Amino acid sequence: MQAILLCGGLGTRLRSVVSDRPKPLADIEGRPFMAYLCEELVRQGIDEIVFAAGYLGEMIEECFGDGSRYGFSASYAFEKEALGTGGAIRNALPHVKREQCFVLNADTYYRIRYAALFELMEEKELDMALFTREVEDISRYGEVRLSDGLLSAWNEKREGRQGKGEINGGVYLLRRSLMERIPEGKHSLENELIPRWIQEGVRIGAKKAEGYFIDIGLPESYRQFSEDVREGRISQ
Repeated sequence: MQAILLCGGLGTRLRSVVSDRPKPLADIEGRPFMAYLCEELVRQGIDEIVFAAGYLGEMIEECFGDGSRYGFSASYAFEKEALGTGGAIRNALPHVKREQCFVLNADTYYRIRYAALFELMEEKELDMALFTREVEDISRYGEVRLSDGLLSAWNEKREGRQGKGEINGGVYLLRRSLMERIPEGKHSLENELIPRWIQEGVRIGAKKAEGYFIDIGLPESYRQFSEDVREGRISQ
C-alpha cells in the first residue's frame, strides 16, 4: 500500500513550541513526531510513503532519507510555493504507483485499521473513501452526513445543531484516476475539491472509526502526545 503524507504546512499555531523545523518533525521524547506516524503506517501494511513537502522540506528528507531505516520506501514531492492540500496531492501524483493511494496529514496520528477503506471502496465501487470520527458535540465542527452510503454533506455547519455527530477524520483513500482530475496549482481538498466532487456525483463513501486520535497542531495537543508516549500509551 502507498500513502501521501501532507507535510508542507507552515505550522504557525505551534510556533511557540516548535519554531526551528517543520511541524511534523516536532520533537517527541527525542524522536520526530512523524517517526511515530510512519511506524504506525508500516504496521498497517503501508510500505511506500510520498512526503509532500514544502516549508523546510529538506529537513524531512534529511531525517527519513530513503525510508529503509523505518521499513518503507520513501520519495519526495517538493512544493516551490504553497499549493494547499489538493495541490500537494496533484504535485505528488508522479510518485503514485498504485491504483489507490492513502492521503493523510503528517501532523495527525490516528490508530485505525487502514485496510478497512480498501474494503469499503471495493464493496461500494467508490472513487474515494474516508474515515469519520464521532464527537460528543457537533456544534464546533462541520458535520459529515451520508445518504445511501455516499457522502451527501461535508463540513456542514448547521446553526443550533448540538449533540453527537460525525466529522472528518482526515484519512482518505483515493483512486489515482480521481487524483488526475485535480488541476495543477493551489487547491484545498477539504474546502474546494470534495464539495465540488459531491456536486459532480463522484462516488465518495465514509466509514466511522474509533481509536486513538491526536492532531499536534496546538501546543496543548503536542504536550498531550508527548505525555502519551512518555506514559507508554504510544510505543516508541
